[in-house]
Amino acid sequence: MNKVILVLSDGLRYDTAVAQMGFLGHLVEVKLASLYKVIGELPTMSRPMYETVHTGLPVTEHGVVSNYVVRRSTKPNIFQAAVKAGKTTAAAANFWFSELYNSVPYDHLDDCEVDDESLLIQHGRFYTQDFYPDIELFTTAGMLARKFNPDYLLVHPMGMDDFGHKYGPDSNQYHKNAIRQDVMLANLIPEWMERGYNILVTGDHGMGADKLHGGTTAEVREVPLYLIRPGTHGAGDTGEVISQLQIAPTVCKLLNVPIPETMRQPAIV
Repeated sequence: MNKVILVLSDGLRYDTAVAQMGFLGHLVEVKLASLYKVIGELPTMSRPMYETVHTGLPVTEHGVVSNYVVRRSTKPNIFQAAVKAGKTTAAAANFWFSELYNSVPYDHLDDCEVDDESLLIQHGRFYTQDFYPDIELFTTAGMLARKFNPDYLLVHPMGMDDFGHKYGPDSNQYHKNAIRQDVMLANLIPEWMERGYNILVTGDHGMGADKLHGGTTAEVREVPLYLIRPGTHGAGDTGEVISQLQIAPTVCKLLNVPIPETMRQPAIV
């Protein structure tokens, strides 16, 4: 049971997830999952939060302070900790993850599909367009789980962020996409649980009424964290508020790999 799938839904607000994602809500209601409210780090921008989620560090420590810092990660991170411990890693994600953990600059032909044990993301399938369909991304993630049985799999759909920027978080399009993601997860989570995966579903940041994120308000900082563990009852809606810095050490603990000293916040398990 030392395998983890982290679903990092880009731009998924806490209130939207709770209101619209009925299957995840069902797992919480019957206590097959635990729900936490996460207070995201600042700035609430994508590339900095990708690195924060994977290093457990604030931006002033990991150095990826904006979306314009394009380089490999220089701090201990989940992918590195897993590979160092002899684990297998995979990701279906935006190409910024390839730049953070595999190589820079991203080569659209050479790097879009990789299977290389020498890399931190050993089995990677990457996309470059924000409007890349979530259904294709989740299908790719399901394929990676079946084909390679990775110990750590990152699943990073961009649909919530794309619809949020185009239509706003109060729009029918944004809410409908949350429902669609929930349906996709409903068709994957049972299989992943049978395969022995611990599953975390969270967001990197939320979305403001102005169709933007990057600031300090609750609407852009508050994201959900659903934790589903195979063979283990959840706590339901815990009512607990946790730090985004706790995600990385939690994943490392679930993977049963040494938690880097730089991940100073406590794991939630």
